[in-house]
Amino acid sequence: MSDEINSPLLSLIREQGMVDDLQYEDIVAESKRNSTPVIQILQDMGIMKLDDILQIEAHALGTIVVQLNDLKISPELLKRVPVKLAQTYKCLPVGMDNGALQIAMSEPLNPGQADEIQFAVKGDVQVVVADPAEIAKAIERLYGQEDSGEGFADILKDIDPEKLAREVEDATDNTKAAEALANEVPIVRFVNLVLQQAVTDRASDIHFEPFETEFRIRYRVDGALYEMAPPPKNLALPVTSRIKVMANLNISEKRLPQDGRISLNLNGKQIDLRVSTLPTAFGESVVLRVLDRSSVNLEIESLGFPRYIHEFVTDVINRPNGIFVVTGPTGSGKTTTLYSCLRRVNTIDSKLLTAEDPVEFDIEGIMQVAINDAAGMTFAKALKSFLRQDPDIIMVGEMRDLETAQISIQASLTGHLVLSTLHTNDAPGAVTRLMDMGVEPFLISSTMMGVLAQRLVRTCCKNCRTPFEPTEEQLSMLNLSPHDLGDKVFHYGRGCSVCNDTGYKGRKGIYELLVVNDAIRTLINERAPTVVLRQKAVELGMVTLREDGLRGIFDGDTTIEEVVKYT
Repeated sequence: MSDEINSPLLSLIREQGMVDDLQYEDIVAESKRNSTPVIQILQDMGIMKLDDILQIEAHALGTIVVQLNDLKISPELLKRVPVKLAQTYKCLPVGMDNGALQIAMSEPLNPGQADEIQFAVKGDVQVVVADPAEIAKAIERLYGQEDSGEGFADILKDIDPEKLAREVEDATDNTKAAEALANEVPIVRFVNLVLQQAVTDRASDIHFEPFETEFRIRYRVDGALYEMAPPPKNLALPVTSRIKVMANLNISEKRLPQDGRISLNLNGKQIDLRVSTLPTAFGESVVLRVLDRSSVNLEIESLGFPRYIHEFVTDVINRPNGIFVVTGPTGSGKTTTLYSCLRRVNTIDSKLLTAEDPVEFDIEGIMQVAINDAAGMTFAKALKSFLRQDPDIIMVGEMRDLETAQISIQASLTGHLVLSTLHTNDAPGAVTRLMDMGVEPFLISSTMMGVLAQRLVRTCCKNCRTPFEPTEEQLSMLNLSPHDLGDKVFHYGRGCSVCNDTGYKGRKGIYELLVVNDAIRTLINERAPTVVLRQKAVELGMVTLREDGLRGIFDGDTTIEEVVKYT
């Protein structure tokens, strides 16, 4: 389980027999449900007292427990640990012991964090144990809100361009030199600050892109890419090497793409980063997908479905068999929708299996299988094995080919509920895509219950949202005329400090639901084209993506440009 890795404290007290299996499972479930620290759960459940927990941690480390309330910490000592470092690792300098800096850490049992702090402070560190709540209060009290922490400029000042150029040259074909360069303090601090900034800005992806004359770093926030001030070109190799070291990738392999994963604790949140490297003409391009467990709410209610879609989806996922498909382009939130459906039906009396490429989030109680085409673990192969595992509900990450689609249909005909995704532009297009793959129409019509198409559009920043009068040209983009408007109000975001002057903050879903009823089944059996299916569905009351987008515009949630762009 991922929690055994993420919580050394929980592993320790379990090894020492201080919690039984039932308590352990309750703690894991509670930690996953609310992202509450294990030390807090142990107290809340009345399993252990704070003083006892701190003593156990100190004993395991051969160190002492300090009471921060009794300590006087000098400004000189505080300067040894910059505020950004203190806030990132929730740590505090409390004294000196034989030349080593004593640091109180919220997660003292995490050896990786202690090593990284040691790197950053450029000296020996001795970990001591203290109440995490006291550490947080002391950081706020002693450092205040001032941002005296390092910025990118501070780190770059510590890098000698000529020395860096020489080191990069040495490291180009020398793995040991590349690894040594990747572990140098300024490089470690630079990469950590990039990651921290990305999480603070709610980025979903971080792009490191080497070009002939520059090294570019870009963040994707709410679906749009923003570039940070370009660092020196020579940082491309050490930064790429640092990320590969963190993700346990082969640092000497620069000719083939590689995939890996990094788990970090940033700003007190557990962050998973999915790493992808790609060889290019000027070095390796690296993209990190940020998976922030605490920011993803996997409840169906949080998806913002209109009421009729919410009722249909909750009904469909409680049926014993059939296929429900979610469709849309990459990054439209399909996986989040399916995870939310799985969370709703994840009960003790149901066996759930998923085949995903890759597994995005670990969900307690669900057997999740990672697809690996290179190793021969394809969707079709996983699905065949699934049917011998006695499942009730199966999620197929994507129906990519005829074999996967046929086994999914077979599974639904033999009494399983199948949830899956497809890449099509709209809901009716999913039906014709399956036919194009070679699936017989009568099989589609007898198993398919519904198709949900979705997009994510950026929402107007609530802080700077301003009403405006749209021009005729803007209205014509939506096929509207001034007569259609009545008293409806349009909004846009002016741009402010809250939204980084973009006018947008956050995203919301817009949806199109095709319910497969008798009339639609007849058309499917007749191999009707997408256009005909679409016309019939609209006749029967289907709200299109564009119409649902208009609902968002009139509610003041989004803008004309966003809806036109995505529909």
